Amino acid sequence: MREFDLGAGFTVGPGQRLAVVGPSGAGKTTLLRLIAGLARPDRGRIAIGSRPVFDRGLGIDLPPEHRRCGYLPQDYALFPEMSAWRNVAYGLRVGGRTTRRARAAEILARFGAERLADVRPGGLSGGERQRIALARTLAAEPRVLLFDEPLAALDPATRNESMRQLDLALSQSGGPAVIVTHSFDEAAVLADRIAVLDRGRIAQAGSPAELSARPGSRFVADFTGAVVLDGEVAGTDGGLTVVAVDGGGMLRSVDRASGTVAVSTFPWEISLEAPGNAPRDSALNRLTGTVTSVTAIGNRARIGLAVPQPVTAEITGRSAEALEIRPGVRVTAAWKATATRLIARGPHDPYRP
Repeated sequence: MREFDLGAGFTVGPGQRLAVVGPSGAGKTTLLRLIAGLARPDRGRIAIGSRPVFDRGLGIDLPPEHRRCGYLPQDYALFPEMSAWRNVAYGLRVGGRTTRRARAAEILARFGAERLADVRPGGLSGGERQRIALARTLAAEPRVLLFDEPLAALDPATRNESMRQLDLALSQSGGPAVIVTHSFDEAAVLADRIAVLDRGRIAQAGSPAELSARPGSRFVADFTGAVVLDGEVAGTDGGLTVVAVDGGGMLRSVDRASGTVAVSTFPWEISLEAPGNAPRDSALNRLTGTVTSVTAIGNRARIGLAVPQPVTAEITGRSAEALEIRPGVRVTAAWKATATRLIARGPHDPYRP
């Protein structure tokens, strides 16, 4: 394992769920492996409950089998030569074969997977493999759950049901859980709190609502799914901060700021209009640009624009049809000053609890 500078500190209590999000290489998987005892840090302290499992100063370093972590890796790590029930029973320490099979059947039934008991992993779909892996993780009654990108290997059609299964597993456990994911949306559904990890440091931590409403940096705003534009404060107007956007255009925000800033809003806050038309609402922010992409998502449409900085708007499919939205069409993106956040631009400070 390569050397990596990871400096993150947090506490997750019983029944609490922490999601760790961040780009590839940020240290997310390394963090889980350190907790599970599959990797050894050079320094620091890790405790599960009141019991330290690693403390460099005290010379404590418990092996993985004594930490009782339920670790679910990205590939689920099922044994291909074993049936589903044998995979589930593998970590059980109770009784003989009959007792372990009965316990495995009980756990499989919780996930509606009893019919799969005698099937090997090669005969299972992606969602079914995840259910078996979840059942095995819970069967050993771990003290903490560690999930590494649990939905990454699934297709979109399977993901929602699998997310429900994950939520069920977390609820049944009752213990603390740490969930690693690339997706802020998944993190917001599965976790109470989210920590955004960047280059081994926690850039910001808080509830999904807190991070969405008050991102502490451009980096964090990007991860929440916000539209982020760069600009510089040009002054004030009627109590609003006015920002000159890089590449052209002026935006207003109720936030106070100075100097270079990142301007953020969410795609669903943005409406689209034909350029030159009279404003249809009280939105003060208007940027005109060219449609670069149109993606249908159910009865909604995500519209990519160049204004000239990239902007994504999310509108109803009916509105997109009425405006005859297609690549190359010129449109005006409009949103309110109250839906516009200003963030100091530049390297962010590591989060300190």
